[in-house]
Amino acid sequence: MEGQLPHRAGRRARVFIVDDHPVVREGLSAKLSAQCDLEVCGEAEDVAGALALAESARPDVFVVDISLKHGDGIDLIKRLKARDKSARVVVWSMHQEGLYAERALRAGALAYVHKGRATREILQAIRSALAGKVYLGEDASARLLGRLVGAGGRAAQRAPIDSLSDRELEAFRLMGQGLATEQVAEAMHVSPKTVETYRARIKEKLGLHNITELIRRATQWVLENP
Repeated sequence: MEGQLPHRAGRRARVFIVDDHPVVREGLSAKLSAQCDLEVCGEAEDVAGALALAESARPDVFVVDISLKHGDGIDLIKRLKARDKSARVVVWSMHQEGLYAERALRAGALAYVHKGRATREILQAIRSALAGKVYLGEDASARLLGRLVGAGGRAAQRAPIDSLSDRELEAFRLMGQGLATEQVAEAMHVSPKTVETYRARIKEKLGLHNITELIRRATQWVLENP
């Protein structure tokens, strides 16, 4: 089959899917199972489930979404890499590449693909990751290059939202979805006090003066970046 990995003749590469939508997992599983060189070895809907099953599933590559039922994909990538530095991860998400691709790569992922792209791209990303190569869509590649070289050779200016840490951005996103402090804490598996700390840091970094401005800004951001 065109694009399959020649060095895996005789054994399919094992893929573990982490996504909180059963229909998405079923659809991707069917696509992967139809390939001569790939097979699905496990599925999970959240961080805890993925970590619990990963060792016994022995995957060659993980396909991970950013938004999960409990926790988020960036945190999962970091935890998988902490367990095994050689773990290969492909992010497949509805979040725009420009928002999360760089964060995913910093966390340890090898590829980032938007779910709106053709199926062949996720297959190509998986095979690239299996070969130890980085795979990004055009939007993410252009953004990363723009960060390195701005107009006239100057470093490109970063957007204020980019100053947030991965965990701060996750809290910001959850606030924008209408979750109260206790709900954000539960979703992130942290204490409400930790969420309050994230909230204070976010306000400072984004130049916001109170919780009302923060919630308004977070809500607007979520609406603009579904």
